Amino acid sequence: MTYHLAQINIARLVAPLDDPRIAEFVALLEPINALADEAPGFVWRLKSESGNATDIAYNDDPFVIVNMSVWESIEPLRTYAYKSDHAKVFRDRAKWFERLEKPSYCLWWIPLGHIPTVAEGRERLEHYQKNGATPYSFRFSQHFPQPEGEGVRV
Repeated sequence: MTYHLAQINIARLVAPLDDPRIAEFVALLEPINALADEAPGFVWRLKSESGNATDIAYNDDPFVIVNMSVWESIEPLRTYAYKSDHAKVFRDRAKWFERLEKPSYCLWWIPLGHIPTVAEGRERLEHYQKNGATPYSFRFSQHFPQPEGEGVRV
């Protein structure tokens, strides 16, 4: 395998992270991140000194939080996202996050060993939001195979 799968997802909080309305989500961050770290096929996740990414800016909106990770392929990420304890957090997201008008996540293939930046993830997500699924950025329901050769360009 010469590529890994990167993912970015964003969410807009209904209140600041220290607000009681978000306390349940904040309490789940450590165990859900630990679950990802130990999941089969997990490679890397975005985090700061805090151990999570809630204090890493996605854009100028302080209520938008970002999550990024890298996986060996689509199936391990799908299993983690929808078939582990993460799925309950995903189902409960309306308690903590606003409904966004545009898609809030995308996937893309990266060369083995590459660590994506938030700027790269934002570019991929904005590309998906404007163009839909392409080999450059896609979703679980409309995914593309690993690229052949040097990688995918816009």
